[in-house]
Amino acid sequence: MSTADDENEPQAAERVVIRDRRKIDPSAKDSAATAAKAKESSGGGAHRAPGQDDDDSAAGAFGAELTALRTELEERTRDLQRVTAEYANYRKRVDRDRGAAAEQTIGSVLTSLLPVLDDLDRAREHGDLVGPFATVAEALTAALGKYGLAAFGEKGDPFDPTRHEAVAHQMSGDVTEPTCIEVMRRGYTLGERLLRPALVAVADPA
Repeated sequence: MSTADDENEPQAAERVVIRDRRKIDPSAKDSAATAAKAKESSGGGAHRAPGQDDDDSAAGAFGAELTALRTELEERTRDLQRVTAEYANYRKRVDRDRGAAAEQTIGSVLTSLLPVLDDLDRAREHGDLVGPFATVAEALTAALGKYGLAAFGEKGDPFDPTRHEAVAHQMSGDVTEPTCIEVMRRGYTLGERLLRPALVAVADPA
């Protein structure tokens, strides 16, 4: 090796040292540590446990479905109540119509029998309704009474234009109001329904 190389060898072996003469502020180091801890703390609070978002979504969906079911149940309940009320009104109307139709039919049949009852009344007045015929007449009258047939119209009854048909009038000092003084034909009612008015002679106060 040459002499020049020997002279340069110590210089190449000499170490290079770099010195950082900047001053470090201890308070800045503490602030950085505090900020890091705060960041970790806030980050940890915001972080949600695995699966918690899925649970919240499922709970929300279940709540919405439950509300929808309750609403539908209320609607169906109102529909049921409305249908029940309509059916009850329908039953009442049918029963009322059926009763009116039955009463109309019975009234028609009884009206057709009134002439027979008139003949029995005339026979009774003349004394011809005796023996077995009297028994049959009483049985017929009782049977018709079970259907609600009732006779009215007696001598001395106050005159009622809604129930009596006046075929004769006269003045009399013996009465203080219009009075039936003679009954030519008795009237009949079926319950509260008038089947036939009574034919009467009326005396008015003199």
